[in-house]
Amino acid sequence: MPGIYEIYVKDHFSAAHALKGYDGNCANMHGHNWIVEAYIQCTKLNKLGIGVDFRDVKGVVKDILSKLDHTTLNDVAEFGSINPTSENISKFLYTEISRRLNTEHINVRKVMVFESPGCGSSYQEV
Repeated sequence: MPGIYEIYVKDHFSAAHALKGYDGNCANMHGHNWIVEAYIQCTKLNKLGIGVDFRDVKGVVKDILSKLDHTTLNDVAEFGSINPTSENISKFLYTEISRRLNTEHINVRKVMVFESPGCGSSYQEV
């Protein structure tokens, strides 16, 4: 069985949100300093021994997060009809990062989103 390499990058953004229909304080507008971890798998290394360049992954993640940073997530088009929960944010990021990075030998495995220390979610497809 061929091996699989995995790298990850970690970044962050700051944004506010309110959870529509939630029975509790999170229904009110509030903010988080979100931490994002993207896990990328690859099955082939180039001649330098690199499967996927950290610089490329960081650039993609940073570009996507720049569209969320210092926003009210409820006003971001991708969350227009759904609550900007950590679960929905992790799926959105997974989809966007995958769209930009996935190839025959490179695949986004999982995206984790933390809204506070010790509290977050992840999304992956099986």
